[in-house]
Amino acid sequence: MTVPDTWTPESWKAHEARHLPHYEDAAELAEAERTLSSYPPLVFAGEARALKADLAEVANGHGFLLQGGDCAESFAEFHPNNIRDTFRVLLQMAVVMTFASKRPVVKVGRMAGQFAKPRSAPTETINGVTLPSYLGDNINGIEFDPVSRRNDPQRMVKAYSQAAATLNLLRAFAGGGYANLRQVHQWTLDFMGRTPWTEKFSEMADRIGEALDFMEACGVDPGTVPQLKGTSFYTSHEALLLPYEQAMSRRDSLTGDWYATSAHMLWIGDRTRFPGSAHIEFARGIGNPLGMKCGPSLEPDALLRLLDDLNPGREAGRITLISRYGHDKVEDGLPKLVRAVMREGHPVVWSCDPMHGNVVKSDTGYKTRPFDRITREVKGFFAVHRAEGSHPGGIHIEMTGQDVTECTGGAVAITEERLGDRYHTHCDPRLNAEQSLELAFLVAEMLNEAAGSGTGTMRETAAARVA
Repeated sequence: MTVPDTWTPESWKAHEARHLPHYEDAAELAEAERTLSSYPPLVFAGEARALKADLAEVANGHGFLLQGGDCAESFAEFHPNNIRDTFRVLLQMAVVMTFASKRPVVKVGRMAGQFAKPRSAPTETINGVTLPSYLGDNINGIEFDPVSRRNDPQRMVKAYSQAAATLNLLRAFAGGGYANLRQVHQWTLDFMGRTPWTEKFSEMADRIGEALDFMEACGVDPGTVPQLKGTSFYTSHEALLLPYEQAMSRRDSLTGDWYATSAHMLWIGDRTRFPGSAHIEFARGIGNPLGMKCGPSLEPDALLRLLDDLNPGREAGRITLISRYGHDKVEDGLPKLVRAVMREGHPVVWSCDPMHGNVVKSDTGYKTRPFDRITREVKGFFAVHRAEGSHPGGIHIEMTGQDVTECTGGAVAITEERLGDRYHTHCDPRLNAEQSLELAFLVAEMLNEAAGSGTGTMRETAAARVA
């Protein structure tokens, strides 16, 4: 990747920046930035390049991207068990998709940095008191009081420390034996009970065990095969808090390229991906794989201009487009974007975010996401790509390994009346482990259908049709 001549890690400051916090003390902000700039990178350029290579395979129709994790990480819920449980649910989902579809699954967590969140309004009022909105634990606190809601630059430093500890544990899990396929039965969480989907996973785990036994009987020791002993696991978050991202930018000594070392992959949200934005300016100069949310407000011409800015060399694996329409809009809105991207020959991964367009407010006052709407958007996403001859390359979900009741429906049949039982999210509702596993089996089934219809091999035909 060639860094644009006019780009520097701070060149974003000359562009329009939306959804950034205002810090009252500029000297305090500068000190926090200096501290972060002196800290070691959280991830390395070579790891980001490895993820880009994996995503290039997905863009070419030879794999699938699973991206999932917390809506917003918090300081209060930072615990090794929470990290472990989310990781193991992602492992379950990935093995379901891999086993059923016979395709490699690239695993990327919304972890070790997913703190900041854009909000609809800069302030909120409760009982006549108006304070700044909660913007995420790396900016201010969720408690509704003036001290907590102050935008504090030192929270970025605390977020770095939590991200470092999270990454340390994730790397240990991924490479230290926890992800060994011999442990597949142990990945099911105790509270998940005996739903049809946990029973189906148990049956699949039995078949995997039998396959490993067969390999061993043939003289192939599964314990010596790296792909069976561990897995590659990457991290990602929304590149929203640009002072943090700038402070965490480093120049790779091998290539001379700049990388954001806060995560392997960064994405740009639906509210900050307008042409000329500060967030686009920052993202265009870093070598990491990039995601970009695409919602109903995005028109094809604007998307193509953004792709030209972010990936002028049309490097496969560089860009993942994450559609977020809502269950009732995806089949009307997404096709025009897919056609435009295919017509111009941009190599992208198409991923589906079925969460953000399906938030409703329940009669009990809680924000929720009905599971049937989530699954309908996923089905609509696959239907669009089947019709257009493109590859449905991924899914992007907000989920947790905790036993929460935040999204209604699914085999566990969470009702609106039960939302208050264990509603723990700091921002938006998340799928729990059982709902996540149920969704994984649905996606695996649709991947099988896509493979059977030849969707992944219809690129030349489709390209000729739109030319």
